[in-house]
Amino acid sequence: MTTPTVVSGTLDIGGMTCASCVRRVERALSRVEGVERAEVNLATEVATVAYDPARVSAPALIAAVERAGYTATIRADEPRRPGATPGSPVPAPADDDAERARAQERELTRLKRTWQLTLATGLSMMVLMYVPLSIDAMDWLMPALLVVATVVQFGAGRPFYRAAWAAARHGGVNMHTLVALGTTVAYAYSAFVTLWPAAAERLGLPLHVYFEISVVVIALVLTGRWMEARARRQTGAAIGALLGLRPRTARVLRDGVEVEVPVDSVVVGDLVRVRPGEKVPVDGTVAEGASTVDESMLTGESMPVSKTVGDVLIGSTVNRTGSVLLRATAVGQDSTLAQIVRLVQEAQGAKAPMQRLVDTVSAWFVPAVIGLALLTFGVWAVAGPDDGRLTLGIGTAIAVLIIACPCALGLATPTAIMVGTGKAAELGILISGGDALEQARRVTTVVLDKTGTLTRGRPDVTAVHTVAGVDADRLLAYAAAAETGSEHPLGEAIVRHARARDLVVPPADSFAAVPGHGVEAEVAGLRVLIGNRELLRRHGIDAAPLSDAATAVAARGGTPVHVALDGRLAAVIGLADTVRPEAAEAVAQLRTLGLEVRMLTGDNRITAEVIAREVGIDHVIADVRPEEKAARVADLRATGAVVAMVGDGINDAPALAGADLGIAIGTGTDVAIAASDITLVGGDLRGIVSAIALSRRTVTTIKQGLGWAFGYNVLLIPVAAGVLYPAWGILLDPSLAAAAMAMSSVSVVTNALRLRRFRRPETAAALRPRLGARLGEWAYLTGVAALALAVGAGFTALSRTDAAARGMNGVLAWTQGTGMPMRPAMSTMMTAETEPVPAEDAGLRVDLRMPAGVVPGQPATLRIRVTDAETGRPVRDVGRSHEAWMHLIAVRDDLASFAHVHPQPTGRPGEFDVTLTFPTAGRYVVHTEFRRKGELTDVLQRHDVAVGDPADVIHQPPAVSGRQQVVDGVRVTLDGTARVGGSRFTYRFADAATGRPLTGLRPYLAAAGHVVIMSADADSFAHEHAETFDAAGRPVFALPGQTYGPDLDLHVDFPRPGRYRLWGQFRLADDHVITVPFTVDAR
Repeated sequence: MTTPTVVSGTLDIGGMTCASCVRRVERALSRVEGVERAEVNLATEVATVAYDPARVSAPALIAAVERAGYTATIRADEPRRPGATPGSPVPAPADDDAERARAQERELTRLKRTWQLTLATGLSMMVLMYVPLSIDAMDWLMPALLVVATVVQFGAGRPFYRAAWAAARHGGVNMHTLVALGTTVAYAYSAFVTLWPAAAERLGLPLHVYFEISVVVIALVLTGRWMEARARRQTGAAIGALLGLRPRTARVLRDGVEVEVPVDSVVVGDLVRVRPGEKVPVDGTVAEGASTVDESMLTGESMPVSKTVGDVLIGSTVNRTGSVLLRATAVGQDSTLAQIVRLVQEAQGAKAPMQRLVDTVSAWFVPAVIGLALLTFGVWAVAGPDDGRLTLGIGTAIAVLIIACPCALGLATPTAIMVGTGKAAELGILISGGDALEQARRVTTVVLDKTGTLTRGRPDVTAVHTVAGVDADRLLAYAAAAETGSEHPLGEAIVRHARARDLVVPPADSFAAVPGHGVEAEVAGLRVLIGNRELLRRHGIDAAPLSDAATAVAARGGTPVHVALDGRLAAVIGLADTVRPEAAEAVAQLRTLGLEVRMLTGDNRITAEVIAREVGIDHVIADVRPEEKAARVADLRATGAVVAMVGDGINDAPALAGADLGIAIGTGTDVAIAASDITLVGGDLRGIVSAIALSRRTVTTIKQGLGWAFGYNVLLIPVAAGVLYPAWGILLDPSLAAAAMAMSSVSVVTNALRLRRFRRPETAAALRPRLGARLGEWAYLTGVAALALAVGAGFTALSRTDAAARGMNGVLAWTQGTGMPMRPAMSTMMTAETEPVPAEDAGLRVDLRMPAGVVPGQPATLRIRVTDAETGRPVRDVGRSHEAWMHLIAVRDDLASFAHVHPQPTGRPGEFDVTLTFPTAGRYVVHTEFRRKGELTDVLQRHDVAVGDPADVIHQPPAVSGRQQVVDGVRVTLDGTARVGGSRFTYRFADAATGRPLTGLRPYLAAAGHVVIMSADADSFAHEHAETFDAAGRPVFALPGQTYGPDLDLHVDFPRPGRYRLWGQFRLADDHVITVPFTVDAR
């Protein structure tokens, strides 16, 4: 049976915008036969696919992604076996990377230019909504806005339609669907109202345009995408920095001549010359020369490292002082830098556990939002206030579609992981992915291996004890000369120590190794013995004079090495695996983090406890064989501890694999150790502290981002749906919704970018941040929220000003409220005088129904029913006239009482109700006045009703009144002569107490004032409107925010001579409406 070969491929995915896209691409790839696993990362826009190449090819994977509505390209260095170190794949050329970067830059530039132009257009259109406009401006302005909005909708908005359609063709939805739906609804409704206003009026649609909404929403979403793309590019700065370290050329020794060749041409075994100040082109070992090398790009340590013959050099590090010749050992994809880049890329592309839950939620998010938008529209369209149900339904539905943001949900985790793992790489810490980041935060116990972890992993000279009269430096020089030919680690340590002290080491004339005991040599005519006490005893040399020194060395965990010169004891050299200089500080910092620290070693307890005391560890597990280490780690985990095992990654491999978190101490070249969860490239133990601290910060940032994203949607979607409107009258403007949606994604990404400020803790105290620092971690998003609330409150307040009410939509709403249909030359039409027509002439029947037994002085509900006179069917097209569905004016037949009320629709076609109190018994003349949609003329119907017993009323004919009346502290004077035919009057308003002219009168029912004129016999009725003119003689319309005073004009046509009563109604500056009666004789 043949076992299938599984390879891992990496695809660059284009067109994703939210977590819904992630799920869609993952499903598309997972359904391909032969694919075992597919994971997609939104922040990196990368899909990692494990598949069987015998059953599926890379083009098939690309085709599956394209069928889902996205683009895909496979990377040049893929596929490879998962978890294996690539051996020979050819890396993508540097030119390809540069071209990709240039393409991204061009796209960013194009996106920037598009959003800037679109936003400027949208803001200009929005200004028109908030600056006073002439009603005649609608003649040309609305068509002009339609043209501009069309260009933006199908130009700048084309990517949204394309992506939404691609998803829809496969039965899916995404963020583009929300944007496309919201803006299309706004644009289409506005276009319909602009092109067919009469049809819109007949259908009862409000004359309201949303052109600026569609344009601004598109602009703000594009702005958010641009800012997000810029921020995401910064999240990959760590990878860019690593890739930027690669040298382009190398000086290779060919046939004894140095030749400069591209670095890709260097092969393993080549000799390469590296001069001072140059970057090391490839990995290798020093074949000739010595220098110091800056390895900070790998380890994060700024101190240069000395290098001599045989030492390892890592490609892309910087040679500082000397010229060296190295022999290449690893090139291309096998180099240390290439492996580090790949490990970081894989870590950034890996999916954290908490992200999987987010992806599941996001898969249902967009369909749920669309359903909620439809529900919002339906609720407000049916149960909203009578005044503007459809406007409210449309506006809230658009706001819900626009404000819902799955992008923030999808970006919160991957962007934080990208920045966190990238920052870790800068500090010499390689993190395998999101799982390791999350697990590092949970660690409660850190188990440290001794050899190679707490210690250097090699013996070093710790002490030199000489007998009297022997010079220590001279002795070390002879000992180093004797050990120069030795391969024993103790001998190498002595040679290394002598060279470090710059001692002149003479050559050895002879050398012989004594297995199990030491070495014998002849140096400068002296016979040198170096070894254990048994070697000296065999040569009859007494070691007793330095036995105390040897015992002290052993007590400290070291190995005493005896040295004899010419048959006499000369010294005891202490050698030991020395503790790393940063070990004690690292242990102290781990304990500051609240972690329990243990040592795990195969050494004897005495040696182990010596090291433990030196570094500050209280818990020691000693005498443990390598195969038992994993069991001891399992025992700790069984107690409930979350264990991080730290080892050299080789002998400790079982324990590393068995721990909750495996941390390997790397050497800089052995990057294969990164098969553990975390690898410390430079071997600095403080990297453990940095890794755990950075993990905590990263997970906190992820939680902040997810909390912000969930909170944003949970709080603002209901606000967009209008839940605050019934109680406080607060609605979320769709433009604000678009801005909030864009800023939610941008703020999540930029919050993750703050991880780039993370610094390696220098001291244990630095790990105990003050309260201010802890609060500062949440201050950024809190500040964004506060700023957003301030902007929203300011915008809402602006939209409620008088100036905003006189903007474009305010004028349209006012025009419709007056009952005038949208036609050219509106100002001319509105000043034209048209007489109302009787209901009979209009083909209508108007019935007034009163309850039986109406009691004078008690409220009674009157019902007016309007039907077609011929068919008897209810009339459904009654529209507003002067901001009211119907005007009902009730006057007692002797003109002694007056009431002007406004019946409201009952919900049944053609029926209107109003509550009215008849002050006394008597006969009343009731006039109902209304207008059908799209008509220019009012319909008027007279009704004669009796209340109580009319005989109980003593009629008094109206007497001519004076020309001044004082009502509620306002003195009103009526100037003018009443003449049959046309008469002009002037109302003058003044403060009754001071006599000062009164200004600031406000419009009342879309007019400067309403005046009802009736003859003394109640046979003649007229409903006129007060007016005024500007300096140019043009009428001043009662637009929202307009004020009048102290004079208002009135034109009245008296049909015949006689006595008439005029009831004038005016709204004062404090919104109080006064009714002022005058009685005049027309001649």
